[in-house]
Amino acid sequence: MPRRSRPELEHGIAAVVLALLLAALFFLLFRLPHLWYYCVADWLVSVNLVAFAYYGFDKHRARVAGRRVPEVVLHFLAVVGGTLGAYLGMRVFRHKTIKGPFRLVFWFIVVLQLALLVAVVYRVGKHTREEGAIGAWQARGIG
Repeated sequence: MPRRSRPELEHGIAAVVLALLLAALFFLLFRLPHLWYYCVADWLVSVNLVAFAYYGFDKHRARVAGRRVPEVVLHFLAVVGGTLGAYLGMRVFRHKTIKGPFRLVFWFIVVLQLALLVAVVYRVGKHTREEGAIGAWQARGIG
């Protein structure tokens, strides 16, 4: 009995593998240092390029009546950091811009990511200020 294909899984795995291969290529090509913030930046560039490409691919498949990329995969790419690429793909290819439920989920993801970014920046800034204050106290012999 033939196995039933699961396009969500197929496209999801393909997208992650593509993003990882692209990230590895960037690391080798640009000889990036193995520091966490270079890894994060490398991943974000890679996953955004893949998300943009997937929106273009899905638009092409829609035009030729081919097998489409499941919406959950497009949202997954945004969740794992490809939000900007997904947004640009929506605009450049004029794809998924009318469908209300899709846009609602997309903008919900954007709001959550912005909230996470604000929280991280706040915590890092607070930690940096506290470290600076402690260092200044220690220099004066107070701490």
